[in-house]
Amino acid sequence: MKNSAVTVSSLVLGSLLAAPALAQSEVAEYYNDRYCMTCHGADGMGSEGISAPRLAGMEPWYLKRQLENFRAGVRGTHPMDLQGREMQPMAVPLTDASIAELLEWIGGWEYKPAEITLQADAAAGAPLYAACASCHGSNAEGNEALGAPALAGQNDWYLVTQLKNFKAGYRGTHADDTYGAQMAPMAAALSDDTAILNVVSYINTLGR
Repeated sequence: MKNSAVTVSSLVLGSLLAAPALAQSEVAEYYNDRYCMTCHGADGMGSEGISAPRLAGMEPWYLKRQLENFRAGVRGTHPMDLQGREMQPMAVPLTDASIAELLEWIGGWEYKPAEITLQADAAAGAPLYAACASCHGSNAEGNEALGAPALAGQNDWYLVTQLKNFKAGYRGTHADDTYGAQMAPMAAALSDDTAILNVVSYINTLGR
């Protein structure tokens, strides 16, 4: 699957390099047709096969921050962050105006909770989630004031990958990643992969 993801990203980046110069107002439309949907799906529900998460229903302020972080190299530059490294060059050409257009476009996608793909011990994950709830909310609904996105309804395989990345230091260690630096020790408190699976399984039980 990783090889498929790299191939898709390489083709997409190749298309970008070969594309004619675009007016600023055309950049978002070009990305809509050629980029976001290629990996994240026509309905924005993501694709496990190429490790592209659901975007539909995600908060615009969080998406904006992540696109800006990818563009600036704050996220997606660690050599072991395989999924982030595939996304990072996609964000580099974006302007502030095209990011705003993309957010408006994505905001029109219908929110549907992602399909549950894992089964673990949700009961064991409940007490582990207590620390998460202080920022992400008791129902994993997110908290804009704290910069914490909603977790409920997100692809469970994506949450597992990102928790592992935070725990391993592949994400959240850049000097300018303030929110990532806050998240890293939370992930480090999860003892092992079983704990990660359990807490994400519990998140799967929460409504949005």
